Amino acid sequence: MPSSSAVAAFAALAFALIVIPGPSVMFVISRGVALGRRAAVLTVAGNAAGVYAQVVVVALGLGVVVERSIVVFTAVKLIGAVYLAWLGIQAIRHRRELSSVLDSNETFRPERSLLTDAFIVGVANPKTIVYFASVLPQFVAAGGAPAGIQMAFLGLVFVVIALVSDGIWGMAAGSAHHWFARSPRRLERLRAAGGVTMVGLGIHLLVAGRKN
Repeated sequence: MPSSSAVAAFAALAFALIVIPGPSVMFVISRGVALGRRAAVLTVAGNAAGVYAQVVVVALGLGVVVERSIVVFTAVKLIGAVYLAWLGIQAIRHRRELSSVLDSNETFRPERSLLTDAFIVGVANPKTIVYFASVLPQFVAAGGAPAGIQMAFLGLVFVVIALVSDGIWGMAAGSAHHWFARSPRRLERLRAAGGVTMVGLGIHLLVAGRKN
């Protein structure tokens, strides 16, 4: 395994990256405010699973392909951007349905659907996999466990930090949901705003270059 100093250094670097709100945090917040704490928690969990799937890809040696291939990078970026935009459009189209189910304890969205959406968003972010492919190998200890195992462990550290940080954002956003729920029209507008945010995130992901 990596040395304790290497793990601490990587954790500090990961925290600095995670604590600054990015597309994943904005996605969690938009889901939490519009759909409540349950949706926020499931979004955080699904997104974290998608991110760790990227770690596994890097640990298996495939991450370098995404890092170095313009074609593969662009393909992954397009998938993530289109899917985010599609989720946003769906949120805008069905914004009025939210107010009609306020008394159903938010069970109108299956847990599997929420988890799947978040997983796809997490796994289809090419900038994250490029980050892992570039950074994880630098913290691998020579002469220790196989590099893949060490990178998988470091990736787990990253995901745990993300779960805590994103979970705090999600719970805070979910708490605000109750205030918006007092007014159906207010909630409809919020749902539409969340959809616009997701479309915007999709566009941002689409136009972002490799250096970002």
